[in-house]
Amino acid sequence: MKHENVLFDVWGGPNCPIDATLELIGRKWVISIIRDMFVGRKHFSEFKKNKPNLSNSVLSDTLKFMEEKGLIEKRVFDETKRSNTEYYLTDKAVKLNQIIYDMVEYGIDVLGCHSDICENFGDEMKSGYREILNLEE
Repeated sequence: MKHENVLFDVWGGPNCPIDATLELIGRKWVISIIRDMFVGRKHFSEFKKNKPNLSNSVLSDTLKFMEEKGLIEKRVFDETKRSNTEYYLTDKAVKLNQIIYDMVEYGIDVLGCHSDICENFGDEMKSGYREILNLEE
């Protein structure tokens, strides 16, 4: 079915809300890092947990990208120690909470992720994500 609205004829690129959002979050690891930050991770080493294919250089580049795009804020508490550098979500990133939750639902309901763990796993995971993403039921 073709949509007759002229707006859809000119969409695409930086003026398209879908393309602009994908430009921001479509880079590999960005959503995973934001998810990690929602659960309280804030150090470089914590972002690598459960991501064996994420190298230090790629993580460093991704964090720089996220900081440049206004998704995270870097706070350095002691210049001499890496472990004293923490990353925090900005309001811009926090507003991705519904998109992240929609991805959780899609993964569980459509892709069947972890459906073999236990009978109520999907419902429990959705409930847990609603809580950490601060979404209403």
